[in-house]
Amino acid sequence: MTAGRQAEGEGTDHASARLPSRVAKLLSALFYGTCSFLLVLVNKALLTTYRFPSPIVLGIGQMAVTIMILYVSKLNKVIHFPDFDKKIPIKLFPLPLLYIGNHISGLSSTSKLSLPMFTVLRKFTIPLTLLLETIILGSDLAFNLEGYIFVFLNDIFTAANGVYTKQKMDPKELGKYGVLFYNACFMIIPTLIISVSTGDLRQATEFNQWKNVLFIIQFLLSCFLGFLLMYSTLLCSYYNSALTTAVVGAIKNVSVAYIGMLVGGDYIFSVLNFVGLNICMAGGLRYSFLTLNSQLKPKQPVDEENIPQDLKG
Repeated sequence: MTAGRQAEGEGTDHASARLPSRVAKLLSALFYGTCSFLLVLVNKALLTTYRFPSPIVLGIGQMAVTIMILYVSKLNKVIHFPDFDKKIPIKLFPLPLLYIGNHISGLSSTSKLSLPMFTVLRKFTIPLTLLLETIILGSDLAFNLEGYIFVFLNDIFTAANGVYTKQKMDPKELGKYGVLFYNACFMIIPTLIISVSTGDLRQATEFNQWKNVLFIIQFLLSCFLGFLLMYSTLLCSYYNSALTTAVVGAIKNVSVAYIGMLVGGDYIFSVLNFVGLNICMAGGLRYSFLTLNSQLKPKQPVDEENIPQDLKG
């Protein structure tokens, strides 16, 4: 009897050791929020302040950096993920399509909307993620119709991408690094073809700031931060839930919105708009903290000795 209980206790210890700790959950969420915050600001500077005409080329740069960093790390045995085989596209589908949709719609909406309006419209990601997670796993003075369409598409792609990423990250299959690497590999060539066919690549090559050192530094920084964001998103989804990742992104967007009122030069102030933004931020923060707190609460272990006999049998 004692030996049985001892073995049972050891099994419980091993199981709890495999569960992510509260510290790991919080640190991964903080890492994701920081990377996302920095990337939005750098991308906004490139696409609005410098008027870089090609968000698709910027996305291609971020994918290229992701592929290079992960491939070199794999060659040097710093990380491990499976070599390519014909089953990998089937295992990943539809994640690459959601990944590129999320990527392009996010960059396009950032270039066309002020940061405060971008932030407000991005809050639809949370209810969409909640809905998809349940299904799959269990008048504006600065009105820009094209920008609004992109940001709503970005909400849908972000929600679906977060949930499917959580589903596909099985360590016995591709793992975190495999998902990240093959996502970028499968979509960089199709994205390049889209860029060439739409004239996006030509606009990028003819851009007149390529001799500007500050612009080049920010472009390379955006590419590196793009990799960090993808990695931190995977970590946050791995240690938490897709919903927690969406909530952390919403909290981060509050600071982005207020900074966006001061920088970028594309926010048109009006009393009604400003009051509406603040109401949205307050409600979003309240909802986000309540949701995050419930997600981060450790689950209480079930004590079998306290379960009534009629329920056991």
